Amino acid sequence: MRPLLSLPVRLLLATTILAGCQTTGAPPVSATTTSGTAKATAAAPASVAPAQPAVSFADWLKALRAEALGQGIRAQTFDRAFANVKLSDRVVELDSSQPEFNRQPWQYLDSAVNDRRIQAGRQRIQDNGALLRRISQRSGVPAEILVAFWGVETDFGNFTGGFSVVDALTTLAYEGRRASYFRTELLAALRILDSGDIPPERMSGSWAGAMGQTQFMPTIFLKHATDEDGDGRRDIWGSLPDVFASTAKFVQANGWRTGERWGEEVTLPAGFPYEQAEYNISKPVSEWRRLGVRPVTGGELSGGEEERAAVLMLAGAQGPAFLVRENFRAIMKYNPSTSYALAVALLSDRLAGRSGVQGSWPRHEPALSRDERIELQERLASLGMEPGTADGIVGANTRNAVRRFQQSIGAVPDGFATKTLLERLRQSAAPVPAAG
Repeated sequence: MRPLLSLPVRLLLATTILAGCQTTGAPPVSATTTSGTAKATAAAPASVAPAQPAVSFADWLKALRAEALGQGIRAQTFDRAFANVKLSDRVVELDSSQPEFNRQPWQYLDSAVNDRRIQAGRQRIQDNGALLRRISQRSGVPAEILVAFWGVETDFGNFTGGFSVVDALTTLAYEGRRASYFRTELLAALRILDSGDIPPERMSGSWAGAMGQTQFMPTIFLKHATDEDGDGRRDIWGSLPDVFASTAKFVQANGWRTGERWGEEVTLPAGFPYEQAEYNISKPVSEWRRLGVRPVTGGELSGGEEERAAVLMLAGAQGPAFLVRENFRAIMKYNPSTSYALAVALLSDRLAGRSGVQGSWPRHEPALSRDERIELQERLASLGMEPGTADGIVGANTRNAVRRFQQSIGAVPDGFATKTLLERLRQSAAPVPAAG
């Protein structure tokens, strides 16, 4: 953490206070994060450094103050929030580094949906039964879904982040790689402080500014936070009524359909067209029935003939398959990660007394490192398989390229990138030229 503001900057702040810029204007437009979720999740590649600010922090802060006051934020709110503001080297480091993502989906699910968390979540439902029933009846979002979000996000409020939200957002708005986005979030945070919902010293969160027990970004807070307990404050840090009601409002706004499931685990028939197993390929349930997709528990798929769903497979033909419906998409709008959304969905099932995953994961398969994923993409490209940009991110284009290669060697074309597949590529592809 960097030192407190230098004396010249403090003097500048005092000067701007005396100037008393009193213009008023419309409040900032509420906005979701770049991914449309409750919190910021993306990180820059390791080679991308934050751009150097074009102006001094003192000048930047002066302009920010004028903008905030011009949007109707009170001078005393701004000055209190920035009285002891710090720029954080750690926040810059976290924003600039690219995580390796070297965990397989089942490793993430093991940590997110385990016996301890299931037991703790069931106890939380029991302890807050009346409150959760009231909010669920009003919103249509089941109690187990709300508690699953709570559990996956912060382990039921145990780990909400230890960063000052003002410090973190100020750092990212001043010298981060997405300065404009975080400036909007910082102004939103100032509006929250101006409303009296929380004092600056209690506004803590993640390094990216996600706040409270279910990790709302400030713009999401302004749109969806609710004063359920009636104390005049929207307190997602300390009031469980506010936490549950706010989360329910956000999930409902994301398109949650009352009375419907998120999806179910399914079995796929021999000869299933694996190129259709993509989250962005949605078909009527009647079509999946025709293709031979069945619930893992037996019988026929539930739902209307035209209800749309997609087949989700996180480990190819070696792992379990899921038929995910519109409520899974509502979970994805909270955080656009299929592993995250599946963790929330599966935890909610366990909290409701339903069984866990029946299929087995290929736990013998180690994860590819980022360098290996890039190599895989480069080798696929050298064979004309069109994987897209060699960025180390295994998305739909890369999976389709993997399927084309698997078909060419007579393997099951499930799109699952493994070390074994990479080794086959090394044997088949032309040498990849060195960078530069």
